[in-house]
Amino acid sequence: MQLYLSQVIGRPVRDRQGEPLGKVADLIVAIGDRYPPVTGLVVSTGRRKIFVPWSDVATFDANGAQLSTTRIDVDKFRQRPNELLLYQDLQDKQIVDIDGRRVVRVNDLRLDEIEGKLHLFAVDVGAAGLLRRLGVEGPWRTIASNLHVGVPERYIDWEDVDPVETSIASIRLRVPHRGLRELHPADLATIIDQLTPRDRAGVLASLDDEAVADAMEEMEPETQVDVLETLEPARAADILEEMSPDDAADLIADLSEETRAEILPLMERDEADEVRELLGYPEDTAGGIMTTAYVAIPEDLTAGQAIEKLRELEPDAETIYYVYVVDADEHLVGVLSLRDLIVARPDTPVREFMHEEPVAVRVLTPQEEVAQVVARYNLLAVPVVDDDGRLQGIVTVDDAIDTVLPTAWKRRLPRLYSRVAG
Repeated sequence: MQLYLSQVIGRPVRDRQGEPLGKVADLIVAIGDRYPPVTGLVVSTGRRKIFVPWSDVATFDANGAQLSTTRIDVDKFRQRPNELLLYQDLQDKQIVDIDGRRVVRVNDLRLDEIEGKLHLFAVDVGAAGLLRRLGVEGPWRTIASNLHVGVPERYIDWEDVDPVETSIASIRLRVPHRGLRELHPADLATIIDQLTPRDRAGVLASLDDEAVADAMEEMEPETQVDVLETLEPARAADILEEMSPDDAADLIADLSEETRAEILPLMERDEADEVRELLGYPEDTAGGIMTTAYVAIPEDLTAGQAIEKLRELEPDAETIYYVYVVDADEHLVGVLSLRDLIVARPDTPVREFMHEEPVAVRVLTPQEEVAQVVARYNLLAVPVVDDDGRLQGIVTVDDAIDTVLPTAWKRRLPRLYSRVAG
């Protein structure tokens, strides 16, 4: 048997003798299984809504329900924590199509009989669901057939669905937003961008700080600010600590002064100091777009010691395009690629095979000039030094040409170049 929710809502409920008791107001499913089983009905009897367990239902189809008993519990229905109401919680609500990586709206719900029990099987997000609810699916299909055109149908398997609206109370789901946590940060950011502010809360609450930080770096600037300003200041601080310093500084700069004053004192001192330092540079200069997350090693190390140093630091992929070499006073004296380190004999001093006098820019170099340097020398990142030649940070290629490329391409650059660098 296959049913749709729209076919049964409002249909009559009768007792064992065929006497009317009320109408189907909703179906209840128990979250936990791959395809949640229907565990009962919510029956509307005038002004009261009562619960009827599925074990009391003898027959159930598009004509309504007939019970196997003449006695029912007239207590008011109360939803339990592991239960989902199909009509109230899902119909017309926003959901995430995990496989399609987009936000869609529920037009109808498909119920299938599996091993003798009715289960929630799929979500209908196509035009057919809307036509069915309007009661014109049959005539429309006849017309479409005569015109040799199809009726658009689109179903999403329940396993690939993640309800996101706050009215659903995400804590009741089988594993809250499990599918969302497995998405790439760019896909997750796209989904969060599409949600209304109130619906983002449940999603963000289910993700750890690192996952939110990764997604934040991919979001539209307006969404970043909206998200951060709706979070508790302590959690906002934790998320900013997980972001790269330059992205964190850019985001903090866009916050209201009041929010900024609340969050900065809650950050770890080192991370907060880095952010404050970056905020001190003009926005359109190398200092304003650089990150302080880079890898620098002393010039007196050997190749083997340098590799051990990298293992100890565990740098992010985006900031290990190059390894910079500094003297005892932090002056930039050379640069290495990962290939240079790997092919060098372990006992070879770094100063013997490093590239001396690397291309660099000053902290106040205009952003346009930084982009020209990156393009001219085909760099994945360019070091930034102060007036005395001390290494202060690096500007990665995506940030260097931030004003040149459209947003869609800017988002691809960190991933493209991290693959090249790796």
